[in-house]
Amino acid sequence: MVGEFQKGETSPKVLGVGEAPAFGIRHGYVVNSAQAIASIKNAVSAAEKSSGVRVKRAFVALSGATLRGETGAGSAIISKADGEVTALDIQKALEDAEENLSLNNKKIVHTYPVSFRLDGKEVQGRLEGMRGTKLEIKALFVTYSLVHLEDLLGALAEAGVETIDIIASPVAAEGLCLSEKQKIVGVALVDIGAEKSSVSVFENGFLVSVHTFSIGSTDITNDIALGLKIPLELAEGLKLGTSDEEIPKKKLEEIIEARLCDIFESIDNHFKKIKRSELLPAGVVFIGGGSGTPGLLELSKSMLKLPSSVGTTEVFSNTKTKLRQSVWFPALGLLSVGKAGGTFSTGTLPRMLRDLRNSLKSGLKQLMP
Repeated sequence: MVGEFQKGETSPKVLGVGEAPAFGIRHGYVVNSAQAIASIKNAVSAAEKSSGVRVKRAFVALSGATLRGETGAGSAIISKADGEVTALDIQKALEDAEENLSLNNKKIVHTYPVSFRLDGKEVQGRLEGMRGTKLEIKALFVTYSLVHLEDLLGALAEAGVETIDIIASPVAAEGLCLSEKQKIVGVALVDIGAEKSSVSVFENGFLVSVHTFSIGSTDITNDIALGLKIPLELAEGLKLGTSDEEIPKKKLEEIIEARLCDIFESIDNHFKKIKRSELLPAGVVFIGGGSGTPGLLELSKSMLKLPSSVGTTEVFSNTKTKLRQSVWFPALGLLSVGKAGGTFSTGTLPRMLRDLRNSLKSGLKQLMP
């Protein structure tokens, strides 16, 4: 997606978009580098053609089966003699929390402080300037498989696209479809993609949990094709309600409901794990290609016992465009990140690119005679 912010405007003007089948990619990660590179090139070429802009650099939304949120705790002794808390103390506590994590081939993409305690007492609001002896912090670390991230960045580089910054898809999308009030009282953003689904929970204005499941709307299509003994293309049309083929309606509904139940069970199990089952007042907001599946909202309300809705955006006001579909929300969110200067990675991307360059150099040396 190519866009720009015009003077005085708060919403981006989309100059052009490009899309292509994601060959060489499964569950959000690269399985065939050559095919993935070709897919990226095709999408970029289409975006350049529709926008009239040469694409050399880009913000990248990160999704995939290995996208996770992990909670860590750390502490730091206040460094100043008078006990005044500084940004350096907060950073030291965050670094301690990071060191206490067991990353196991994972890379930290985002770091979000969730709560603070100063000398054993919880602190609300601004921490800097307060006085104490010991600072304790609880933080959410959004992580991704190191190998999968290297493969993705490598494919982008080979396709001729320089990565400016990487942003987790739920983080990119939430600003478009969640209100501040929802994020304060408690809400879950569920992105149902083709081969994966992610759930991100917000509370007190903070992102407190992220988890991804290897199940998506393509599984529903496959179930319909198997259950009704029909081609995949027809099954996809029946799932989306765009086909007028005469089929047993009750059986179709049963097939769709069975797979949706699997998705909702996974979501509720995660809610139970983080002690939020049936405890999110703003409910669940669905986005992604699978969010339009017939019967999804009714079944969600029944199984999750929470208010449920499909995410919308006011970016385009009343303009009719395919970009109003929630599948485009992460890309639209990246445009806003670009306006803000892309400060999400907190140093992760430069380190990642440096590590990637070093590994590529090492590989080339091994190939040399």
